[in-house]
This record gives sequence, C-alpha cells and structure tokens, in this order.
Amino acid sequence: MQDRLVFVISPPRAGSTLLQRMLGAHSAVFTHPEPHLITPLAFLGYHDTVDAAPYDHVNAAEAIRSFVAGLPRGEEDYLDALRAYADTMYGRMLATAPDKSRFLDKTPAYALVWRFLTKLYPEAKYIVLTRHPLAVFSSYAQSFFEGDWREAHRYNPVVERYVPAMAELIRERPVPVCHVGYEELVQAPEKELERVFAFLGLDNEPDAVNYGRTEMKAGMGDPINVDKHQRPTTASLHKWAAELAHDERKLALARDMIARLSDEDLETWRWPRAAIFDALEGASDKKAPVPVRNDYTLQRRVMLALRKGVHARPKNVELVRRVRYYCDVLLRDRLDAR
Repeated sequence: MQDRLVFVISPPRAGSTLLQRMLGAHSAVFTHPEPHLITPLAFLGYHDTVDAAPYDHVNAAEAIRSFVAGLPRGEEDYLDALRAYADTMYGRMLATAPDKSRFLDKTPAYALVWRFLTKLYPEAKYIVLTRHPLAVFSSYAQSFFEGDWREAHRYNPVVERYVPAMAELIRERPVPVCHVGYEELVQAPEKELERVFAFLGLDNEPDAVNYGRTEMKAGMGDPINVDKHQRPTTASLHKWAAELAHDERKLALARDMIARLSDEDLETWRWPRAAIFDALEGASDKKAPVPVRNDYTLQRRVMLALRKGVHARPKNVELVRRVRYYCDVLLRDRLDAR
C-alpha cells in the first residue's frame, strides 16, 4: 500500500476537511472520514504507552519490547506486523472503490505521532497543511468551547502542541512532503491543487475545487463549515482577528501562546513573528464571530465534558501513574472474574 497512500498532516480546525474534500474529488483518489488507524498503533507499548487503557499497559509495554528484541530483525519485524494490519485495512477499504488508485487518510491526531507514522510508511506521500496559528485556535475554541479560550487552552493547548511538532516534520522531511498553506489554498485553490496533484503524480483535474459536487461518507471529521459551500471561500481568513480585537483577555492569551513558540517554528509555518498580529489592524470594525452550534459541535462538547481533566498534567506524575497502574490491574481482574 505504500505507494498508494496519501496522508494529510494538519492540526484540528486548519481546513484539512476542505483539502480532503477537494483531493477526494479527484477521479483517482478515495478517502474516508478520519480513520484513526495509526494513532492506536503508535501507542501499543513498544514506542509508548496508553495511560487510560483498561489493561496492564506497563507490563504489556515491557513484554512487547522484550518480545521484539528477540525477533530476527527487531523493530523492523514489529513495524512489518503493524504495517500488515494497516495495509489490510487501507487496502480492503480502497477495494470498495475499484476505479480509485490512491487512499487519502486525513486524521489530525497523526500530526503528533508523525515520527512513528513516517517510520511505518516511509514511502507514502505526505501533504502538510498549516494555517495561521491563532485562526486555528479561534476556530477550535469557537467550535467546541463556546468561544471560551481559557477553557479550550486548559483542555488542549493546540497551538503549542501542533506548531512545533509539524514544523519539525516540514524541516526534517524524512519522507516526501508537500507543504500547503490554508491561506494560499482558499485564495488560489486551482493553483494549489495543481501543485498538490503534481506532487502526487496525478493528472491535474481543476474541477476538483468544486468539491460540493462530490459526496463523501459521514463519519469522524469536521462538517462545521465545509458543507456550507461548494468550493473554497476566504470568508474565515481573519475571523480570529475580529474576535481578539473585541476581547483583551483573549488577546493577552493569544500573545502568550505565540510567545511560547520559537521564531524558527513560526517561520516554518509561514507566519513569522513580525507579521502574525498584522490582521488586528482595523479588525475592531468587524463583527466578532459567534460560537458554532449544530449536532456535530453538540456531540463534541458532550464528549469533551465527559473527558474533562483526563489530559490535565498532575503535580505528581509518578504517583498518578502508579494509581492508574493498580486501577488497571483491578479492572482487568474484575473483567476476568465476569
């Protein structure tokens, strides 16, 4: 499957669904809403652990590492086994569309496990999508936290997590990478798509920008704005600036988030520090965006409320790990007893 796979690497709320829809409108590309096949594999134990798994993950990690150490080719044999699973899943899904030659996987969480992913699929094609960091966070907070930036940031500091991680991928380029900027994509979609199709080795199909003519399966993914239009629009480019211009507390948090990023990472994202707040000038005359409300955002908010606090970093990490360890063992024993 390696030469048939295309991965879109992006933070949440950066326009990845828009890009997915346009690429999926190409006659050779098949896609499915956020499969999330890779992230579980990245945390099976050999490379990392799963804190919230209902099994003895500490012992599992040690056992897997010990087992892999005894394999003839060590880690390479382990990756072959994981790749066989993913190949089967991707391949059989692609087989449902026999006229397609490429499978496109757009799952934002992959951006945080790209080192594992690129080790698993070093010959796949990678499209890295970036967007103004504050536009990303504004959309994230508006969509899932009723516009509450502080609560959104406490739950998931998206900017500080994704910008450095993805900047490293763009700079290191251990795999074939095509860097796409959201702003360029919506302002010159035909030109950007032609460049992406050339990178993928596909014939240019300019009409793919009219993604609304092509249906896509419902599933995981973000239908908040993309389904409102038939083709890319620039309407959301500077909403973040209007929001910050009307709220000093949000602006202070925004400045703090950007201050935590390195100049090198911001440059890599094509948003140098000197220009990142330029859109604020004159933005006070524009109406601030309002939180998005629909079935999708309601489901997400319920899910986030149920998981609230799961990712908070405790003061005594080791103590919490030990408590989780024994809780996992007790839960396993309880399930076995049933």
